[in-house]
Amino acid sequence: MDIILIKVLQFVLAISLLVLLHEGGHFFFSKLFGVRVEKFYLFFDLGIGKWSGKLLSHKPKNSDTEYGVGWLPLGGYCKIAGMIDESFDTEQMKQPEQPWEFRSKPSWQRLLIMIGGVLVNFLLALFIYSMILFTWGESYVPVGEMTMKFNDEAKELGFNDGDILVAADGKLFREFGADLYRQLSEAHDVEIVRNGQHEHLSLPGELNLLGMLKSDPQFVRPLLPNRIDSVLPGSPADQAGLESGYKILAINGHEVDSHNTFLYELGRLQDQMTAAQTHDDSLKVRTVMLTYYGWQRDTLVNDAATANADSTFMPMATIQSRMGTFTKQIVLTEDLKLGIMPVMLTDLYKPVTIKYGFFESFPAGIAYGWNVLSGYVSDLKYVFTSEGAKSLGGFGTIGNLFPPVWDWHMFWLMTAFLSIILAFMNILPIPALDGGHVLFLVYEMITGRKPSDTFMVRAEYVGFGIVILLMVVANLNDILRWLGYM
Repeated sequence: MDIILIKVLQFVLAISLLVLLHEGGHFFFSKLFGVRVEKFYLFFDLGIGKWSGKLLSHKPKNSDTEYGVGWLPLGGYCKIAGMIDESFDTEQMKQPEQPWEFRSKPSWQRLLIMIGGVLVNFLLALFIYSMILFTWGESYVPVGEMTMKFNDEAKELGFNDGDILVAADGKLFREFGADLYRQLSEAHDVEIVRNGQHEHLSLPGELNLLGMLKSDPQFVRPLLPNRIDSVLPGSPADQAGLESGYKILAINGHEVDSHNTFLYELGRLQDQMTAAQTHDDSLKVRTVMLTYYGWQRDTLVNDAATANADSTFMPMATIQSRMGTFTKQIVLTEDLKLGIMPVMLTDLYKPVTIKYGFFESFPAGIAYGWNVLSGYVSDLKYVFTSEGAKSLGGFGTIGNLFPPVWDWHMFWLMTAFLSIILAFMNILPIPALDGGHVLFLVYEMITGRKPSDTFMVRAEYVGFGIVILLMVVANLNDILRWLGYM
């Protein structure tokens, strides 16, 4: 429960900050050009019956703007006078045009008002990334030193377990992550190191990135040894006597040559668990035969005894340890955990840490943010596939991106990432989003003709429907994943 609460708090804080600043961008340019802002709200104050839907509201004296917090946490809004938006206030549009209204302003001013939110979110992300680099620097483990574990698809293309990835089409790999997968998916030539020798592999240049990531096991992962680094107290591994330094060799007779394979075998058990209908079925899946290499302590009782004056004796006992391969029956936890921690990448390879001065952090932060945005845009093409649609996630998926403990470094990384997503999604040319309004304004600037109010209202309804549909699909995917159907 504590973990869920921490994730929810981080998610709510990040989204609230981003929404306030996004709407603040619209507010700033509106005030700059003398446009009246009637309402400025965090979350939507959708009324129900006689209830206004407002949790908090305040209108300062001599101010045209009502500030408040609504009950529906689906974003926020800035109600600009003389504009058709998500409030669908058409009555105002029937009144004579006023000089302080949005519709009375030149098209270039209206354009700046509409892109104000996106502009703030994008600049905010770049600023956060810059301050992250200035405060914490940048640490990563160079891929050029890692041995890798590949799945069957990768091996069919010529990769072998233990290969070291060097470059794709001449561009060096930097660290393990989404960028590495993108490079591999688009590469025609990949340079590797195999058994100390540099070799080149030919790839098709059009591998399915989503398929590479979603396959089980994944296309490539850093090869982690099957050695136990530590054992969690009270876990099944602890109760079975496993210790740091032991090696897992097999589960239920299936060979385990790395921690990667160990996780794959647990995944196979998870597949079996989904078919379990009774407690006995579940217990049967969770009961495994674990083969490991370690030492075993045997208590031996000596044959000889030393007699005392009363002719009674105390048998002497010694403890003998012996190294070898042993097999034990172990019952895993209900979520199929053994309770061991593997050797970490940072224990195997020395991380590289780059520190940035205050002024150095800004160009580095801009480059970092631009790389995140370009990668996100590049991956959008997969949304229009069946697998991509299934990969859409709603509030649950976004919330799970935050760490289970309060970590300011990760919090700001996630906030910057969400700020970039919010900026890009809002600039898409969909009516009801900022990008839809920008599209119609650009049309007006080119043709010199405004779309009619009737058209704008209908377009707003269509766009709002599209946005709601996407949100329903994304959050339905979350529910189906939670129920185990996806």
